[in-house]
Amino acid sequence: MSLVDSIAGAQARGAAVRPAVGGFPYLAQSLRQAGVTHIAVTVPSWTTVLSTAAGSVVQQGTPMFDGAREVPAFDRDRFVAALRADQEGHISFPEWMNQTWDAGIVWYEVDLEARQCTYRAPGGESYVEEYPGVDLAHVAGQ
Repeated sequence: MSLVDSIAGAQARGAAVRPAVGGFPYLAQSLRQAGVTHIAVTVPSWTTVLSTAAGSVVQQGTPMFDGAREVPAFDRDRFVAALRADQEGHISFPEWMNQTWDAGIVWYEVDLEARQCTYRAPGGESYVEEYPGVDLAHVAGQ
């Protein structure tokens, strides 16, 4: 199985078992079990790089816009509100990405070994949050 197929399979498994509320740790654990150690996402371009010991895979989503744009000022409170809305299942992932951009976050990284997400603005501002580990062995079909 190719690395691309392995990661796609882990993403599909994670999406299938994740609950509507608090679901990210399930997706992260599925990727972790597939050997992914680090994820880097560039928000406006929707470019995601998933890294493993065997190599990395890039996934290109649909960019938010064409051409140049001024980056919104970093707004920690606005970002945290969007993050909580996503975690609580009140908004979709695309809505979260748009609100993340609107709060001045340009890229984020997920350390799957440390279970930590770091969200960054171009002026050096950042917000760091840990997420809980989950046991997928207790989820049906795992």
